[in-house]
Amino acid sequence: MTRGNLYTVSAPSGAGKTSLVQALVDSTPGIRVSVSHTTRAMRPGEVEGVNYHFVSQDTFMEMLGEAQFLEHARVFNNLYGTSKVWVEAQLAAGTDVILEIDWQGAQQVRKLFEDAIGLFILPPSRDALRARLTGRGQDSEDIIDGRMQEAINEMTHYVEADYLIINDDFDTALQEFRSLVISQRLTQLHQSSRHAQLLQELLS
Repeated sequence: MTRGNLYTVSAPSGAGKTSLVQALVDSTPGIRVSVSHTTRAMRPGEVEGVNYHFVSQDTFMEMLGEAQFLEHARVFNNLYGTSKVWVEAQLAAGTDVILEIDWQGAQQVRKLFEDAIGLFILPPSRDALRARLTGRGQDSEDIIDGRMQEAINEMTHYVEADYLIINDDFDTALQEFRSLVISQRLTQLHQSSRHAQLLQELLS
C-alpha cells in the first residue's frame, strides 16, 4: 500500500484557504481534510464531525494528556487539535490528508512528520485582503484593522512553507493546488510502490 501524502495548508484569514481546500477535495479523489477537535461552541449551520469534533475542555485536556494530538493550539481562549490516530490511519491507507492549520501548527507537524508538504496561500494584495475581510459585513473597522495586522504577521511565515500559491484568480489557484497534489503522487518513490507488480513484469 502506497502511503498518502500529508499537507499543511496555512494562510491569513481572507486569503481563501478554506474555499480552495474544499474545491480541491470535491474535485480530486483520494484526498481528505482532517476534522479538528475544538472546545469552542458550535455555531449555527455547523455539523458535528463535518466542521469540527466539538468536545468539552475536560475531554480535550484528557486527550492532550494522552498525546492524541498531532498538533494543538489555543485561539481566542478556545482549544483546537488534530487527531494523530486519524491522520496516521488515513496516510497508512494511502489517502492524502490536508491539515488546515496556522504556521505554528505547521511547525509542530513538521517536527513529527519530516516529509509533510507545506503550502502557504497568500492574497494578491493588501487591498484585496482588506476587501475580502470587509466583504463579510460582520465586523467593525477596528476589528478589521486588528485582523489585517494579524494577517500581516502571519504572512511573514510564508518562507517556512515548501510551496506558495497566490490566490488572485480562484480557478488558477485551484489548478495550481491540484497540480501540486498530482505531482507529489508521481514521484518515483510513490509510483514504484503503487506499480510494483507492473515494474517487476516490465523488467523481468
